[in-house]
Amino acid sequence: MRILVINGPNLNMLGIREPDIYGKNTYADLCELIENYAAVKGVEVKIFQSNHEGSIVDEIQAAYGKFNGIVINPAAYTHTSVAILDALKSVAIPAVEIHISDVSAREDFRQISYAGMACEKSFIGLGFDGYLRGIDYLIEK
Repeated sequence: MRILVINGPNLNMLGIREPDIYGKNTYADLCELIENYAAVKGVEVKIFQSNHEGSIVDEIQAAYGKFNGIVINPAAYTHTSVAILDALKSVAIPAVEIHISDVSAREDFRQISYAGMACEKSFIGLGFDGYLRGIDYLIEK
């Protein structure tokens, strides 16, 4: 099984950016956690991060026919990007949405998830563990 993990804007700043919301662990810590977990589960994983919407769309499109599942944390693009929604719908790869923080308890503008409309399941507010739950969901599917 091959899983693509996509992280959107500012996630590369984990550990620096608002540690009271996102914690003190870094993006490198997150990648190491995902890679180690995938290895234990016998899953091949590719991790991709971009601050650019078009790059995320390109990565989703390039996944067609190559990956069995997508774990995506679109970050701020969650609430604004119809392009990412359309890319997820166009490739029809089973996808799960991840958010480190509990976006449902945050600002009003964070209550809409365009990307989530194309995802089978969401793991919200579980910190880094949400990624592991997303991988497990795709494996079990």
